[in-house]
Amino acid sequence: MTLTTRVGNREILRLAVPAFGALVAEPLFILADYAIVGRLGTVALGALGIAGTALTTLVNLCVFLAYGTTAAVARQIGAGNAAQAVKLGIDGLWLAAGIGATLIVTCWPLTPWLVELFGASSDVAGPAVTYVRISLLGTPAMLVILAGTGILRGLQDTVTPLAVSIGSFALNAVLNALFVLVLHWGIAGSAWGTVIAQGLGGAVYVLVVAKAARARKVSLRPDLAGIRASGTAGIALLVRTLCLRIVMLVATAVATRMGVVQLAAHAIATQIWSLLAFALDAIAIAGQAITGRALGAGDVRQTRAATRTMVIWGIGYGVVLGVAILLLRPVIPHLFDADPAVSEQLRSVLWLVALLQPVAGVVFVLDGVLIGAGDRRYLAWASALTTLVYLPAVYALAPSGGLVALWAALGVWMAARLVTLGLRAYGRAWLVTGG
Repeated sequence: MTLTTRVGNREILRLAVPAFGALVAEPLFILADYAIVGRLGTVALGALGIAGTALTTLVNLCVFLAYGTTAAVARQIGAGNAAQAVKLGIDGLWLAAGIGATLIVTCWPLTPWLVELFGASSDVAGPAVTYVRISLLGTPAMLVILAGTGILRGLQDTVTPLAVSIGSFALNAVLNALFVLVLHWGIAGSAWGTVIAQGLGGAVYVLVVAKAARARKVSLRPDLAGIRASGTAGIALLVRTLCLRIVMLVATAVATRMGVVQLAAHAIATQIWSLLAFALDAIAIAGQAITGRALGAGDVRQTRAATRTMVIWGIGYGVVLGVAILLLRPVIPHLFDADPAVSEQLRSVLWLVALLQPVAGVVFVLDGVLIGAGDRRYLAWASALTTLVYLPAVYALAPSGGLVALWAALGVWMAARLVTLGLRAYGRAWLVTGG
């Protein structure tokens, strides 16, 4: 093993371990929300599944605020431009706040229509609209959290996001239990708990970034040119994320039309998938930071070595997580107090969730590496292509095969992503150096 590879291993561990904790904290507490709301019945659980998918789509479309900022800040750090790195991050914070405010104004009146797109029955649609409208109030803070996380990751700090994630999402779980189970506010209580926790988390990030700006004598004032540049740079990542969300939205819409039982099982399976994805994405986060910094410093050898190491780890962690799901498969439905019909459907798809984990491990790592390299345009085109592969598969398989066929179509999509990302990573076009 070369010195370059050993340094890569240490750097990957230093960044990935706390990133793992921060990433896993969010889906764990979302799963806690599902467990709490599940006590209200199958209808409430189905409503949360629809509302959660819609809100996750809105927020994830803006994930470029974290990913793009991480790559840009890390590249400037690698080039030795610390003040410029922080300046780019502050522009991202202002952009996040503006987008969040726009989402509230735009999506509030459109909420019933958004829920209707899923084909929800009237008893599910009402609670889903309530949850979405309350949760929209927390979107500015949530997007500020995304941008702030990107800044700190780019500065090679994944410990602070870990602390903020644990604190905010623990508060979220406590408030949801209080509002739903003690005060009996229903599904609205779960939404209000999340909004409060997000607001406090966003405030912490603003304070942390302000401290970093003062240390480097960087102004906190909005710079319209910088904000516009941040938005323009994020367009390709927006396309990438939009394609990813289309896949999950279509899956939820197809499951909704299968019935409330299938929708509830699919909602739980999707949250488990998200939990595993966040766990695997810890290595990808390290990949973003290390790749951006290494290419900013002109170190192609380090970039290649770290990429190979992270791919190996991705496969290994995927196998471990897949085995864990298979072992826990009999007891997972009981964690959500699912009724027998939902439990049967859920257990049937958990096999596929488990088998896809090694593939997901490689896909997420390569996605993170290419984001860190700033290879945004290729990622946008590749995401569009794999979505076009997925859509015929889901509509060919799901109508006759039920929920298992729906998840098999998701497997086809993951295989297509593996091919497109693997071919790109094998080449050299993405290895662009400099600040």
